[in-house]
Amino acid sequence: MEPPKLPVGPFTQDTDLLARKEEFIAAIEAVPQDLRAAVRGLSDPQLDTLYKNWTLRQIVHHLADSHLNSFMRFRLALTETNPTIKPYDEGLWSQLADSKTGSVELSLSLLEGLHGRWGILLRSMDTKDFSRTFYHPEAKKEMSLAYALGNYAWHGRHHTGQILWRREQEGWS
Repeated sequence: MEPPKLPVGPFTQDTDLLARKEEFIAAIEAVPQDLRAAVRGLSDPQLDTLYKNWTLRQIVHHLADSHLNSFMRFRLALTETNPTIKPYDEGLWSQLADSKTGSVELSLSLLEGLHGRWGILLRSMDTKDFSRTFYHPEAKKEMSLAYALGNYAWHGRHHTGQILWRREQEGWS
């Protein structure tokens, strides 16, 4: 069976993302334990199984790469006026040796510390902080931290959902 493109559905931009702030923050805080549970007990050959064009291992490392970048974007937007962020080529990053062969434990540990700090930062922000923006040069638009919060809450669920879908399809309990 062909893996679904969006196993948890698409990210939907509510008209009032801040109304769901607590839900999104909790989702971001939950990413490390949810991801750890999704890969628990998988062997190296299982982790090297494809979900579309990336292995499960690459997906775990991608989450660490992506969320580390997002955390930095939040910090920049909170300390600068509409900073231009640095995009990166996630496809090329996924082809680097650490993403293709590195132990998933490295990224799981990184995500635990990163999301712990990110949760503290998010919970310290007031409503006006979430209206701060950064400029994304590839998208050619300003993005608010409220939008980024919702998007990254979805992003963690999305990639964890990919791993869980593959586990289910393969019968890996």
